Amino acid sequence: MKWTIDSDRPIYKQLVEQLELRIISGLYSPGDKLESVRDMAMAAGVNPNTMQKSLTELERMNLVYSQRTSGRFITEDIKVIEDAKRNLAFREIESFLEKMKLLGFGKKEILLLMEKIEEGETKDDHFKC
Repeated sequence: MKWTIDSDRPIYKQLVEQLELRIISGLYSPGDKLESVRDMAMAAGVNPNTMQKSLTELERMNLVYSQRTSGRFITEDIKVIEDAKRNLAFREIESFLEKMKLLGFGKKEILLLMEKIEEGETKDDHFKC
């Protein structure tokens, strides 16, 4: 998964989000050893201090833990990962619903639109809600 950094938000927060997604999606498996801070920073194209700050935040979230002489590892606590997955899903849905309401869609219209898209209809099919 490629690192993507935007200039509109703090870099460390973007790194936290991307690392969290990698953990939740299974790209990093429970118990996996992470690369060194320096290697991860180089791959992401960021300052090592920024990567360190992101990893510290992931430790606070209990998604990552440190072993003094061995490095950092992904948590082996599946419940922590599942909770993070649900929290991320909730945040994404909440953001989506907020945007849809700003566009003037009501609950029924949103659900109908989602069903149609799920069934494979596209904006080019000219469907109405």
